[in-house]
Amino acid sequence: MQIRVLGCSGSIAAGNRTTSFLVDDDVLVDAGTGVGDLELDELARIDDVFVSHSHLDHVLAIGLLADSVKRRRAAAGRPPIRVHALPETLAALHAHVFNGVIWPDFTQLPSPQQPMLAFVPFAVGERLDLGRGRWLEVLPATHTVPAVGFALIDAAGRAWAYSGDTGPAPALWRRLEQLDLRGLIVETAFDDEERAMAELSQHLCPALLRDELARLPRGVDVYITHIKPGMVEQVMSQVAALPGPHRMRALRAGQRLVLGD
Repeated sequence: MQIRVLGCSGSIAAGNRTTSFLVDDDVLVDAGTGVGDLELDELARIDDVFVSHSHLDHVLAIGLLADSVKRRRAAAGRPPIRVHALPETLAALHAHVFNGVIWPDFTQLPSPQQPMLAFVPFAVGERLDLGRGRWLEVLPATHTVPAVGFALIDAAGRAWAYSGDTGPAPALWRRLEQLDLRGLIVETAFDDEERAMAELSQHLCPALLRDELARLPRGVDVYITHIKPGMVEQVMSQVAALPGPHRMRALRAGQRLVLGD
């Protein structure tokens, strides 16, 4: 199973794309601005989008994806793209994005019988079969809106986990301890000088990350994501000073991670 990092920044600037990961060639995990770097043929192969929460930097490409591929998928008789999320997240997308004002409702277009998008609710703790010996488990997270993380699990039970946007979340780390965890993509949106902002917005900074990582009993490869543009050097210098056995590095757009490596 290959994870291609389309975007991993906490906001936009030249060279910065917001969060999205392409799993193999057919699954998106979150749908930030990084989706726009895919070729049209690559976009048309996406069948499932898993959304961690409703914030714009994680969802804004869903509507544009539907618009871009509607002709190709319709001509090929492809089913709707399935958008999986918490019920609260799907309700927010209906109310605030696919409402005919911000964007057309592609859950009803081109027709209610053959829409471009199908909204599929999930719950924390569900393990969903992606086919081809791949599973996705919905992990708990703590954020200012209902939010989750995800674990991608292969046929051998090995897992890569993604925290989504989260502050301190004991339930998340309890579950991570139980997985055969081979890698972790975890957000650290702010540096320690902005710890108050991190706590207010329910994100992590290096000091908060230190306390969370201490819950993992053995060292894993940890990739830091969602850093704000212009703050990568500052955040990563503080992350590098954290104690513990974990191998820490900043995630990069364009990076490819292979489950089992």
